[in-house]
Amino acid sequence: MAHAAPTARARYAADLKQSGRAALARPLALGLIYGVYAAFMKRQTGPVDAGNVFYGILCGVLFAACLFVLARVGPRLPREARAAAYGIFTGIALGYLYSLSGQSVLLSSGIALAAAAGVAVGAFYRYYTREP
Repeated sequence: MAHAAPTARARYAADLKQSGRAALARPLALGLIYGVYAAFMKRQTGPVDAGNVFYGILCGVLFAACLFVLARVGPRLPREARAAAYGIFTGIALGYLYSLSGQSVLLSSGIALAAAAGVAVGAFYRYYTREP
């Protein structure tokens, strides 16, 4: 058995070790996309001005910072809490973007709740089947 496959625990530990650039690249890229979309939704077919650009940068930086913190703290949490945290984060982010479109608060909350539940269930399934 000199060439045995690595155990699930060894694969999981290797996945947790990320380099500095790789750990920052994903939140920054997603924050950029989120900020551009938030600025686009806030503009509502009007002219682009400094306020819209600043709003997009602010939304993108906040989104990236929250995602970075969640990615750093997440592996220390139990599966259930981590899945719930990712679900809550997704629900808040998507609900806020949907509210920028001018829809009612109730509809935005419903969309956010549905997205949060879906992401939480999917994340829990992934963590439950892949973690030791």
